[in-house]
Amino acid sequence: MNLKRVDRWRLELPRAGAMLVPATVYASEKLRLEDESVRQLAAAASVPTVRKALATPDIHVGFGVPIGCVLATESVVVPAAVGYDVNCGMRLLATPLARPDVEGKLAELARSIARDVPLGEGKHNVALSRRDFEAVLARGLAALPEVTSGSDRWRESRRAEEERADAALAEDSGSVSGDLGALSRQAFERGLDQLGTLGGGNHFIEVQVVERLDDPETAAAWGLAAGQIVVMIHSGSRGLGHQVGGEYMKAAKGGQGPRAGLACLEADGRAGRDYLGAMNAAANFAFANRQIMAAFVRQSFRHFFGELSMPSVYDVPHNMVKREEHGGRRLWVHRKGATRAFPGRLLGGRFGATGQPVLIPGSMGTASYLLAGVESGAETLWSTNHGAGRVLSRTAAAGRRGKGGAVSESDFRRAMQGIELLAADRRGIYEEAPQAYKDIDAVVEVVVGAGLARAVARMKPLAVLKG
Repeated sequence: MNLKRVDRWRLELPRAGAMLVPATVYASEKLRLEDESVRQLAAAASVPTVRKALATPDIHVGFGVPIGCVLATESVVVPAAVGYDVNCGMRLLATPLARPDVEGKLAELARSIARDVPLGEGKHNVALSRRDFEAVLARGLAALPEVTSGSDRWRESRRAEEERADAALAEDSGSVSGDLGALSRQAFERGLDQLGTLGGGNHFIEVQVVERLDDPETAAAWGLAAGQIVVMIHSGSRGLGHQVGGEYMKAAKGGQGPRAGLACLEADGRAGRDYLGAMNAAANFAFANRQIMAAFVRQSFRHFFGELSMPSVYDVPHNMVKREEHGGRRLWVHRKGATRAFPGRLLGGRFGATGQPVLIPGSMGTASYLLAGVESGAETLWSTNHGAGRVLSRTAAAGRRGKGGAVSESDFRRAMQGIELLAADRRGIYEEAPQAYKDIDAVVEVVVGAGLARAVARMKPLAVLKG
């Protein structure tokens, strides 16, 4: 592809062929770019009514569009530019603990959390009554105060004051307008008993220590200090979201688009409205899923460390499309493997002086970052990447049936040295090895250097729970 370097942090993909707009890739010389991911970005810049297409520094090959893609359109929505795991997202919890407090207890703590939160694909946990589940799908965290069904274990871990506080510290207050009528029966049934489950792939729960503060003032405003123990949860809408994504990508195939993987739906048409309503219902599921896992995590911490406060720092989604105003235009902003990073001016309240918290994890065994949205991020429609981005496919990293992969057992052990690992799939864990991902420090260097967000803190994993 004919990429042209603009400056240290940006490359431009000039308009060519079917492209309706040029595209921008945010990457330094340190970061590897796959040709196919750039071709996918060019195709994304060709969808009808596109007004902006860009790739964040974690860009890698996805389905239809690359992971790490921001696509803004005027009148169409593109299900593939959201993907299968609707509102996959991050939740960060703070604790009053320091590293010495947890040393020697991490293995037991991880096992305790895993007893309450099933790890891996196809797992089941908290089943709600149909009435309560419908309320959650329609209104997300706003519905939880009225939910009375669910497992005894979850009911024991719930605290009404924490649920109220957490909702205020989630994007959109953890509640968007879900349309139950747009959900298939199969999607509904797949989600009915999957709340409180982590999933597989790159989903995780990590006990981390705040290793470094880059912006002590903002960190303090968010309740964080150097040496503090925090917990990061990464999960999404599980089988329900996968069903919604698959069904509406199939439904879109008869519509417009430069190729099958980028088929579009008119946003104000019946199918487009249905997709948005179903996507929002899946997003509400994901908000509630992370909320329930957070309750279980808190319960385990309190078992080991006594009564303590574990407030949420923020809950931020990726894999969403939202109606937003940018440059005086109302646009449908798709963020696939990308997260919103609004400046304080657009938020007010607690984050008016700091900007929105942005969570960018690396891979297991490497650092994660907490950043803040800034005004200069307008050039990406106030968006950043959601992670480090792959450099090896799952098969390339792990091989087939655990053999012949690029990541050897000895390399994997070295990368994970000093970190307590609890994994549901010991054979498949090599797919998620640190060596399969880009250097998170180089990725965040681009984000900060390009003025897309401001670094606040760097966290290091102490214990990792994976599917």
